[in-house]
Amino acid sequence: MDTKKIFIVDDHVLFARSLAGLVNTFPNYQVIETFNNGAELVDALSSGITEPSLILLDIKMPIMDGIATMKWLKKYHPFVKVLALSMEDDEQTILAMLRNGAKGYLLKDTQPDLLMLAMDSVIQQGYFHTELVTNVLMHSLHEKQTLEQEFALKENEITFIKLACEEKTYKEIADEMNLSPKTIDGYRQQLFDKLNIKNRTGLVIFALKNKIIEI
Repeated sequence: MDTKKIFIVDDHVLFARSLAGLVNTFPNYQVIETFNNGAELVDALSSGITEPSLILLDIKMPIMDGIATMKWLKKYHPFVKVLALSMEDDEQTILAMLRNGAKGYLLKDTQPDLLMLAMDSVIQQGYFHTELVTNVLMHSLHEKQTLEQEFALKENEITFIKLACEEKTYKEIADEMNLSPKTIDGYRQQLFDKLNIKNRTGLVIFALKNKIIEI
């Protein structure tokens, strides 16, 4: 049976070493690289290192955190499988990781047998969802349905709202959504009319009130 090669990305050195030792006890698993943050992983993959079978990725890290790392992987290495492993259990963090391509999300106090099950599942089936993740996804779906029903918002409009709440120009938003600036201008005006708001500040206030974004 082929050995499954694992990368660990975590800034807590003692935890990363302990995790590597644990994973190396799993049948047919071998940790071949550890990185202190996402930037180190990006440098390694950009230099041509072979993609692993699975990346175990922390969230809160200096220089380049887990969410930024997932966004980069989604763009440049979309087929690499990632299992998030973190102490963060808030809904927005979990959703951000999943939306950017993570195939599963575990808390760091997970039992070893569940970790091995999750790693097997992500590699073989492409995903692993705990009850925590399932509940987060169901809640997110409910909120999305509410927005769609109450305000008649489409998915692209919700995406536009989220990006408009960041420090991005409308041109940068157009580039990220792979749309023309003219189409983005249309989204903006339609939303201003639909939501009865007059400017970008009003859009941010609407997003906060309806939990599209959080501070």
